Amino acid sequence: MDDSLKNELRKLGLRVRPREIERAAPGPGQVAFDDRGNAVYEWRDDLLKADTEEAERARRRALAHPGLAIVDDDPAPNAAIRTNAKGLRLGYDPYESGLLPRKPTSKRRNLRELSKWIEMKRRLAKE
Repeated sequence: MDDSLKNELRKLGLRVRPREIERAAPGPGQVAFDDRGNAVYEWRDDLLKADTEEAERARRRALAHPGLAIVDDDPAPNAAIRTNAKGLRLGYDPYESGLLPRKPTSKRRNLRELSKWIEMKRRLAKE
C-alpha cells in the first residue's frame, strides 16, 4: 500500500495495520488434473506414492480425519420409524428422512353451542 493512501486514511481517522496470515501446513498431497481434465490426487511424499502395503497404511493415516467415522445406518427392515425433530426447523431433507412431528391441534369447538351461549348472555344483560 503506498504512503499517499495511508496518509489519506490517517486523515479520516483510520489506521492501517498489516495483517499476518498463518499458512496451513501443507497436506499429504494436492488435487491436480490429468490431461483429460479429471481430478487426481498427487501425493507429496515418495513413500505415499509407492505401491506397497506400508504405503497404503501411510496413505490411510495421512487422510484420516478424527471428526469422521463410518457408520452403518441401515435400519432393520421391521424397525420403527424414527422421528425427525430437526426436519421442521431446518427443512426437509430426503436423505435424513423420518417421521416429521405434527403440531398439536386444538380441541374442536362447537360454534352452535357458542352462539347459544352468547345469545343467552345477551338476554340476561337485557333483563
